[in-house]
Amino acid sequence: MDGFWPVADVLAYLAGSWRVERSVRDLSSGEEGTFSGTTEFAPLEEGGLLHHESGTFVWQGVARPAERTLRFLPGTTPSRADVRFADGRPFHDLDLTSGQHIADHPCAADLYRGEFTVSDADHWRTVWRVGGPAKDLVLTTDYTRIADQGPSGGPWGRDRPGRPWPW
Repeated sequence: MDGFWPVADVLAYLAGSWRVERSVRDLSSGEEGTFSGTTEFAPLEEGGLLHHESGTFVWQGVARPAERTLRFLPGTTPSRADVRFADGRPFHDLDLTSGQHIADHPCAADLYRGEFTVSDADHWRTVWRVGGPAKDLVLTTDYTRIADQGPSGGPWGRDRPGRPWPW
């Protein structure tokens, strides 16, 4: 990714449906896996977005269904979000003002360090490096907006030529 695309309103940017492709590498064993699916960011009644990811995870040649749910709550400014697990426990902060953000999440003796990068209105990436006594992983996830969702399609984009996005 050459440059970063600043995001003034992170929740507006993420809203909608995204195609997800993830690679998972275990640096200790050399094993590799993949996840393919979709992520839906839907409005929460109390504000923020419910992130629901579902698809197929393939590890050691075995495919199985996988899903997760997170809550992206409004942060202190529109460019920030407070990311929480489905049960409300804190996960990490997110600030895409510059189009890039690094977040840490300690989990028992392991540390999850995530780098978030936005390349344009329809593409962003996360790279999580997980290290500690129990794990030595790199998870790289590419998100591509599903057509007619968000800034370059639907009510925000293509049908409003010459008009700026709401963020």
